[in-house]
Formats: sequence, C-alpha cells, structure tokens
Amino acid sequence: MNATAGNSGRGGNVVRTLGWAVLAALLAVPALAMRFAPAAGVNWTAADFIVAAVLLGGVGLGLEAAVRMSRDWAYRAGAALAIGTGFLLLWANLAVGLVGDEGSAANGLFLGVLLVAAVGAMLARLRPAGLAWALAATAFAQLAAAAVALGVTPADPGRPVEIAALAGVFPALWLASAWLFRRAAYSTKESSGLKTR
Repeated sequence: MNATAGNSGRGGNVVRTLGWAVLAALLAVPALAMRFAPAAGVNWTAADFIVAAVLLGGVGLGLEAAVRMSRDWAYRAGAALAIGTGFLLLWANLAVGLVGDEGSAANGLFLGVLLVAAVGAMLARLRPAGLAWALAATAFAQLAAAAVALGVTPADPGRPVEIAALAGVFPALWLASAWLFRRAAYSTKESSGLKTR
C-alpha cells in the first residue's frame, strides 16, 4: 500500500498508513455493529474475527508486495483487482456460501478457482505477461466451477443472483485483472526497448 515502489517518502507513508487503517476499520465494523446495533443480527465469534484479520492482513500484505514489485500503474491495478476479487470470492464463500448455503459441498469448487490463481501466479513468477495468462485461466476456472456448482445444487429463489455473480461478475473481474497485467507486460516490453506485437 506504499505510494511508489521503494519510496519511503512522506507521501508513500501516508498512503500506506491510510491503507492499513482502512483494513483495520473494516475489521472494526462487525465489532461496532455487535456493540451498538444488536438488532442488525451481527454475531461474530473470536474465530470469525481471527479469520477476518488473517484475510484482511493477507490483502494488505499482497498489496504491499504488488507495489514493491512494479512502478507500473497497470501492474498495481491488476494486482489490486486480483487480490480484491480473490478476497471477495473467499469471504463470500466462507460467510454464506456461493451456492446453496455455506455447508454445501459445491462451494469447495471455488477454492479450486483460488488455487488456479495462486499456482498460476507462482508459475508466472509474478511477471505481468504470465499473470495475464494465469488470470485468464482463473476466469475460465471460475466459469467451470460455477457451471458445475450451479448444476449440482437445487435451484432456489436466489438462483439468478448466484448465476449473475458466479458466471458474470467474478469472471469479468478476473478478466479485467488479466487485461491490466497484459497492459503492464506491454508497457514493460515497450519501456525496455523490445519490439512487441
């Protein structure tokens, strides 16, 4: 969450501090809701707060790493979008389940989507061109997981929303991240003087 790679100046520290403060504030929301708005029905356990802290901390560390990896805005935006999409996919899956309820075995398929993203990023060695391919593969894994999960779970009144999110929104976010990494790869090749097609 630093403003520029390798920048330890005042501006970078302000952005970094603000980013971590936002993540801490997100973690505080359920605690405040439990304390001051019990009618909201928020009832988190200590384990819920620990899981949320680990997930939000992972987001923060991932963004820190992305900022340090590249000065290119497209690389940083692609990383932020991929990290955010992965966070939302995992959070929703853990909280309420993406299809059916949180206990549905079909929800485990979406952990496979995150595995595709993680393995793809490792194989790409976090280079933008490889990440573009990895995230395109992740979008297709998302579509495949959605098709299987929606096919094996009984339809309920929320099915149109599930279809829109799982087969529309999440794949579009993965593909947008892939496009940003592709743009970053092009910028990197262009700035290094290599001819690109």
